[in-house]
Parts: sequence; C-alpha cells; structure tokens
Amino acid sequence: MELSEVFWMAFVTTMTGFVLKLVSMAYKSKCKTCKVCCIEIVRDTEAEAEIDELRITSRPIAPPNSPIPRVGNSGEFDDI
Repeated sequence: MELSEVFWMAFVTTMTGFVLKLVSMAYKSKCKTCKVCCIEIVRDTEAEAEIDELRITSRPIAPPNSPIPRVGNSGEFDDI
C-alpha cells in the first residue's frame, strides 16, 4: 500500500509543528540545564530574564514626523 502525498504533507507539517512547540516550550522554561538523549543544553537564565525585562520596559521612540509626542532624555516632552 502506497501512502499518498497528502499523508506525507500532513505528517511533515505535524512533525514540524511539534518540533517548533518543543523549542518554544524550552525557551519559555526557566531550567538552567536541559538534557535529552545525548544533547545537553546549559543556559544563563538570569541574563535572559534581564534582557526580556529590558525589552518589556523600554518604550519605542516615535519618528520625528509622528503625531505622538516624543519623550527626551530629561523625561519631558520635546517640542516638534
């Protein structure tokens, strides 16, 4: 019995989604070491947490022609 192209496309898509979800779960975990079979990954979770916190707390700078007022280094609004 020969398997159809539709089966293989669904199989590859499902396996790709499964692998991507595993990678996503591994990134979100706070484990310092992960070991699967013969692969061991050691992460610096404290540095990753600091980087994520900086990304969350930083405000994007509006372009000069934007109607949104920009905040300067002193914390006051710049006049455009």
